[in-house]
Amino acid sequence: MPTYTVNRDAVRHAKRLIDARQYALRSRWQDVQPRAREQNAFLKTHSWEEYAAWHLGVTEGAAEETKARHAFVYGDFRRLHRMGLIACHYRAAEWRHKEIELAAHELLQYLDRKSAR
Repeated sequence: MPTYTVNRDAVRHAKRLIDARQYALRSRWQDVQPRAREQNAFLKTHSWEEYAAWHLGVTEGAAEETKARHAFVYGDFRRLHRMGLIACHYRAAEWRHKEIELAAHELLQYLDRKSAR
């Protein structure tokens, strides 16, 4: 099983998106989660650093500038999705990736506080 570390740049990016109200509170994550086609299209016009900012996890040992390096996507490359954070939290908890689970949980709480105003 891969080991992941928290992508602190992605956490900061997610908070900036929340602060800028660039989020969807209700969505069907299974319908909006970026698939390979959307990921490839994004990478044609954006840097690996920008791609990484949408993923809460970094896969330890995976080569730089590969999709395998990035895990736990939380948005659709335009907006953060609350259901994306919930999916990250759930998947991380399921596989006992505690740091990722806690980062997703903290972002979810941050989003809920900000969006309640």
